[in-house]
Amino acid sequence: MSYPNQHLPSHTSTAEPIGAFFDVDNTLIPGQSIEIRFVRYLCKNGFLSKRVLIDSGFYLLFNILEFSLRPLREQKIYLTDKRPEGIEPLAKWFVRSEICPRLSLKGTSALTQHQQAGHQIALVSGTPEFLIKPLAHFLDVSNILAAKLETNENGYTGCVLYPYPYGEGKRRLLQAFAETHGVDLSKSYAYGDSPGDVQALESVGHPLVVNPIRGMARIARRHRWPITLWA
Repeated sequence: MSYPNQHLPSHTSTAEPIGAFFDVDNTLIPGQSIEIRFVRYLCKNGFLSKRVLIDSGFYLLFNILEFSLRPLREQKIYLTDKRPEGIEPLAKWFVRSEICPRLSLKGTSALTQHQQAGHQIALVSGTPEFLIKPLAHFLDVSNILAAKLETNENGYTGCVLYPYPYGEGKRRLLQAFAETHGVDLSKSYAYGDSPGDVQALESVGHPLVVNPIRGMARIARRHRWPITLWA
């Protein structure tokens, strides 16, 4: 195993900016995804009915361990017709009180070293943007590449806008970010835990697999990527 602190520079003086792209769920925040925790919170406090959970698929997720997350990535039915001005304050409070205390110390240490080196840092996550923004603010990270949700006059439609930050969508977002900010991806860093991060890790010169799940350790070994654990 390799730990990122061993090869992070203390200062960056290259002509092109260097990026550092952090996955969030089970990377910076060990364990279950922020979104699943948030849905549990909404349900427990009466903001979502059991009927909505069943329709959205979260009921199956909570009760069937092998249930696939894919339908939940592509659609957020539990948010349909919910107003952003009602959800976002709840999300902000939830993240600050329930999620920020769960941040990995090793993960935040790596992020701080990138900040001190002057790197362009971005949080890259398939979790809805309204849940990532408060976390980014807490970490003093200004760049967010998270799931953007479609809205209309009634509120959220439940649809996720393209490109969704998962798999090839993450690669596209990193490439667009690099073009916009003049970042040299070949000298940049990326951190991720699952097969949905493979394309992002392939896009940079310094990939690191963190807390690997769903066969990611095997994928990392095949690519000869270093692996580490962030508790």
